[in-house]
Amino acid sequence: MSRVEMPPAPPGRSARRGSLFGIAFVGAALVLAAIGILSRQAAVAALTERADDAAIPRVEIVSPKAGPPRRALTLPGNINAWYQAPIYAQVAGYVKSWSKDYGAQVKAGERLAVIDSPTIDAQFAAAKANLAVAEARDKLAQVTAKRYQALSGTQAVSQQEIDIQVANAAVQHSLVEAAQHDVARYQAQVGFEQVVAPFDGVVTARLTDIGDYVNAAGGDVNARGAASELFSVADIHEMRLFVSLPQDYADILKPGLTATFTLPNAPERHEQATFLTSANAVNPQTRTIVTELVIDNKDRRFWPGTYASVHFEVPSNPDILILPEQALLFRAQGLQVALLDGHGRVHLQNVTLGLNLGTSVQVLAGLKKTDRVINNPSLGLLEGEAVKVVQPVHGYDAADTSAPGPQPAPGPQPAPATPDQLPARSASGLIEPAAGPEADGGR
Repeated sequence: MSRVEMPPAPPGRSARRGSLFGIAFVGAALVLAAIGILSRQAAVAALTERADDAAIPRVEIVSPKAGPPRRALTLPGNINAWYQAPIYAQVAGYVKSWSKDYGAQVKAGERLAVIDSPTIDAQFAAAKANLAVAEARDKLAQVTAKRYQALSGTQAVSQQEIDIQVANAAVQHSLVEAAQHDVARYQAQVGFEQVVAPFDGVVTARLTDIGDYVNAAGGDVNARGAASELFSVADIHEMRLFVSLPQDYADILKPGLTATFTLPNAPERHEQATFLTSANAVNPQTRTIVTELVIDNKDRRFWPGTYASVHFEVPSNPDILILPEQALLFRAQGLQVALLDGHGRVHLQNVTLGLNLGTSVQVLAGLKKTDRVINNPSLGLLEGEAVKVVQPVHGYDAADTSAPGPQPAPGPQPAPATPDQLPARSASGLIEPAAGPEADGGR
């Protein structure tokens, strides 16, 4: 079988085809390189713009509010009895019996305990016997003096003897008076064997028991010889409520002042107390004034020693503007706030503060109702620095709890920033560039 042979290609056609393929390949490579370079330049430009934008601090704006018409103040207080007396023994001996225990209602003069004191009883008996002897001697001296005086002017007795008998009668009468006082003293001590209540009230403590040894002018004697009270009695028909009021509120301490208080065991019940008196002096350690209020306790619901939360409400000046505490800047130039001007730049303004109202403070000078105040400003903010306003998270603006205040100046407001648009803050408070797709070089 014969093979058909093709005619050979012209020598220049193959070379031209190779050149065309090479040119096309180089052109495609140049186009791809140009596209890559342009894409990277666009990404770098976008990243630069993003970084420049992230370098501008984001701030939240609050407005000064009108102060509240009344100020509320809550302080700890202690409820004490109207009268409270510790009862000590006045004679030495052993407790024979006690008749009133914790919580017992007692009347003035009612017996609490009996002390067995044989020594006092014996001394009382001896005093009465000495009184009887003195009275007998006094009678004899008086009779003798009268007889001698009857013989005055006769030769039977001399005037010297008459004067001696009269003087002896006076001495014996004085000894009788001394013996009577001695008997009265021991009689009083015998009466102290009966330990009684000093006034109407309730027994708040019984610190003795049968057989305990008690000392005169003291109480139960322990192993080291120290004495303590036997009973404690409190008059609780009215109670005294003691509160340490800060010096800033001294002007409210006037007759007619009232307060409400709650107890830990009944926080839902608000009881009333009336101002009674104050110390009229400031404690230099705490800068507070001891204030005393009175509570009616006819139903005996309140007990001595109870802790109470005392609530005061006093008038306040609503014309004084207030700001949240976190809007303040503490710097070497003094107290300042960061204001936002109409060009979006920071202006640091010195202010004068008034009273601290808890989460907010009064601003006496340096602030207007129309000012736009930066809330929680960074310590790195500078005068004239450009900032961007963002909307705070709902419920974060502490000033929302105050009375309504002026709104920010009219004008276009920025749209709320999404979480990925907000710059991160370092621990030092400086703003760091936000993360995003461009931060990774467009990958």
